[in-house]
Amino acid sequence: MNSSHVLSTGLMQCYNEDGDLIDCRNSGQDAEFLTGIAWPLERFVTIDDHVVLDRATGLLWTKNSCPSDFPLSWQDALDFVEQMNADARFGRKDWRMPNRRELRSLIDHSAKKPALTPGHPFENIFLGWYWTSTTAALATRYAWYVHLEGGRMFYGNKDGYYWLWPVSGQSAILARTGAKQCYDEGGSIISCTDCRQDGSLVMGDAWPKPRFMPLALGVLDLLTGLTWNTQAALGRKTTTWNEALVAVGSYAEETKLPWRMPTINELESLVDASAHSPALLTEHPFADIQEAYWSSTTSSFATDWAYVLYLEKGAVGVGFKKNSDFALWPVMSMKTG
Repeated sequence: MNSSHVLSTGLMQCYNEDGDLIDCRNSGQDAEFLTGIAWPLERFVTIDDHVVLDRATGLLWTKNSCPSDFPLSWQDALDFVEQMNADARFGRKDWRMPNRRELRSLIDHSAKKPALTPGHPFENIFLGWYWTSTTAALATRYAWYVHLEGGRMFYGNKDGYYWLWPVSGQSAILARTGAKQCYDEGGSIISCTDCRQDGSLVMGDAWPKPRFMPLALGVLDLLTGLTWNTQAALGRKTTTWNEALVAVGSYAEETKLPWRMPTINELESLVDASAHSPALLTEHPFADIQEAYWSSTTSSFATDWAYVLYLEKGAVGVGFKKNSDFALWPVMSMKTG
């Protein structure tokens, strides 16, 4: 069964630790299982000269990915969107800076330079960082941003100058980020009234309460339908990518359960953007949380690298497959009782 609120990564091929293309059968990789919500065949539809509909999420994006024509500080970018609404630009008054899940939803992990589906209708794509409206809980003077060259997500100083890609509409597919408060550029808490940050708008589907349900065989995430291993580290604390794939395959055989290495979108779905160290819901039931985790998703930017989740921060990066740097957290795409 595919999970809820977690999109497919778009990756359709498998690669070994040297970055060579291999058969996906029995590889244990992202493209073998093809989990997540599949994208429509024609994902992006041009509504008019200025607006594009993403049929995978229901969100509307400006066709021009850089409507400001120059990079902006975080607050200037928020103000720019407010002016767009005051002017009813492109016939709409609900433009906003995307939150971290909304912006990441555009990433096609099979693509690079940019990490967007080939044939997309967008214009003026810059191969650099784009702001999100989500403040980094670990350092509130910083906000999350996404790099369109390869799809990484880290956080940058709000005083820095990066690009803005406005979004509008609502998605029934994407879940909330967990952000609950609003902050100024200095990192101080401010009123969320009319600030149009993630913590004010709270876009996305609400999380169930409780979100996690401990079961005999693992922990069921009631938001996504994924079942995670209660112990958030299998085997050694850090392994190479190939060692992690072998370890989870052996674990699946031993338990007779379909455990596998999660995709990067599945890992990111665990993140609570209001938390850090780890970036998980405070009431989570997991044990042995590690700093960072391998995903089964190869980086198409450099196929001898794979995507990783830095769970202490909530960041999405990449790791060299041959380095013994990251932990393994098994997941299953089934509900167990």
